[in-house]
Amino acid sequence: MSTKYDFDVLYIGAGHGTFDGAIPLAASGVSVGVIESGLIGGTCPNRGCNAKITLDEPVKISREAKRLGNIFDGNLSINWTKNVEHKQEIIDPLPDMLGGGLESNGATIIKGHAQFKDDHTVVVDGTKEVIADKIVISTGLKPHRLDIPGSDLAHDSEEFMNLKKMPARVVIVGSGYIGMEFATIASEVGAKVTVLLHSDKALRKFYQPYVEDIIADLKKRGVTFVKNANVQSFERKDDTFTVNYGDSQTLTTDWILDATGRIPNLDSLGLEKIGVKYDKSGIFVNDHLQTNIINIYASGDVISSDQPKVTPAAAFESLYLMKLFSGKTDAAIEFPVIPSVVFTSPRIAKAGISVEEAKEKGYQITELDQSKNWYYGVDKETLAKSIQIHDPDGHLVGVTEVSDQAQDVINALLPAIQLKLNRDQVESIVGLFPTIGFDAWSRV
Repeated sequence: MSTKYDFDVLYIGAGHGTFDGAIPLAASGVSVGVIESGLIGGTCPNRGCNAKITLDEPVKISREAKRLGNIFDGNLSINWTKNVEHKQEIIDPLPDMLGGGLESNGATIIKGHAQFKDDHTVVVDGTKEVIADKIVISTGLKPHRLDIPGSDLAHDSEEFMNLKKMPARVVIVGSGYIGMEFATIASEVGAKVTVLLHSDKALRKFYQPYVEDIIADLKKRGVTFVKNANVQSFERKDDTFTVNYGDSQTLTTDWILDATGRIPNLDSLGLEKIGVKYDKSGIFVNDHLQTNIINIYASGDVISSDQPKVTPAAAFESLYLMKLFSGKTDAAIEFPVIPSVVFTSPRIAKAGISVEEAKEKGYQITELDQSKNWYYGVDKETLAKSIQIHDPDGHLVGVTEVSDQAQDVINALLPAIQLKLNRDQVESIVGLFPTIGFDAWSRV
């Protein structure tokens, strides 16, 4: 490292776009600094994936218990307060664990908000200058907020996951990952949930017939969906709230969740000062995750990318930069198949090419009703379907599934898609039995 630099590589943000690669990079002897204004680990461990899946586990169990019926004695119900307490028990140790991983491998953590002074210099909290050879912007996403009167009366996903008591009535504006997952959770806990859609579709990047299956299931459980809601304002009256939407329509509720999406977290970084190019979708990078400023890179959800803005993509980008900065590669990044899952109940998950793309290419599309499959019958799943897509040479190139076990099916089949295994190779792999993975491989 040149004496004029404090670090070889300086990361701004400490989420998956940073720590997955920064830890082994520091361990390799590269001088690494990490600036973070909040909790080490960023969104996913502290107020996203880990917290969400912990809160969802009792929901999944409750759904399964109801399907199994009189096999269980008594009536299982979710104690939301204790569920939130358990969530904290799971996530509270994570920042120290991740921070310890960084520091024990030689990285330096600097607490505060970073702002660029020039291409190599950032100022932390307006006072401390830090100079680095290379800088990686990995600040992730933040909640989008509706620009309407009364928007301050709505809450974000982190506030939902920290609720001490579940409100009796919950209005959710938005029907993406967060909106649909939290509608599932809140309704199972006992809230009367209304979901207000911006358009006529939910989860627009997923196979719509399966999305409609999930919506129909939630409707049976008491969730109300309003398509093309055109939300106009929120008002407060004593302890209740009014949502004004549509053609002079109103809705009274006890709590409002603004789940209208997430946007790049670029506030006050000073990107304009140094000329880094970006737009509302994120920072522009080339095939080496390099911005238009030669020594400045970006990774994770803050990037403008065709890849899904999900944790696996951020982790892969972080590890790629580790290899690039440590001299293990100079090649362009080549993304593997990045899967996606929505943790509704049932789940919907996918990997590889979509049904729409398969139809355009004339690929073989096979749909199976898994509710007739004995393994799905173990816990009496009534909504379980899958689609497999094969190319003309018989390679599995895409999978979509809706079921309580969809995420495990997709994980099991990823190697076949990524490695382009042929029929003989697929048949040479024997999984554990009885498991959903064995069952999934048997259908490839």
